[in-house]
Amino acid sequence: MFEEIRSQAARAAEDICEIARLESGDILVVGCSSSEVCGSKIGSDSSPEAAEAIFDGIMSVLKPRGIYLAAQCCEHLNRAIIVEREALPHAEIVNVVPQPKAGGSFATAAYRHFACPIAVEEIRADAGLDIGGTLIGMHLKKVAVPVRLSLNHIGEAILLAARTRPKCIGGIRARYDDNLM
Repeated sequence: MFEEIRSQAARAAEDICEIARLESGDILVVGCSSSEVCGSKIGSDSSPEAAEAIFDGIMSVLKPRGIYLAAQCCEHLNRAIIVEREALPHAEIVNVVPQPKAGGSFATAAYRHFACPIAVEEIRADAGLDIGGTLIGMHLKKVAVPVRLSLNHIGEAILLAARTRPKCIGGIRARYDDNLM
């Protein structure tokens, strides 16, 4: 079961990296309900094993590309973000360490595996994966664009994804760079 979850997470990460054209230094925010992945209601049956499998799958894709993972905590920690310090060297850090039932198993896995983890209240990520209805939108850049991936579930959890694009400003006389859309 967990190997299949790891494989699905890696596939989702590959898809979003390609669709969003993520590059080294970009940030992917991921919210993950391990309860939903295992077929339970969000927040009811946290699974550190499922979270580890998802973390491993995603990082197997992001790390070689130099893309940072931002792991969203659950509402008990106000959806704080766990990220590598080097991704946000000048960020205002908050003092919290996630736990499986207070922050979530996925954020806990990220905190445990990152070289120098920090927690921040907010971030503006370049793309995102929402695994199980965790509501990551607050952590994306201003113009989020929903995208379809090659799969729509990880385990039993619904998988949603978004990329971001620069704002279009200037009205009808403005010209836009289609490569940024």
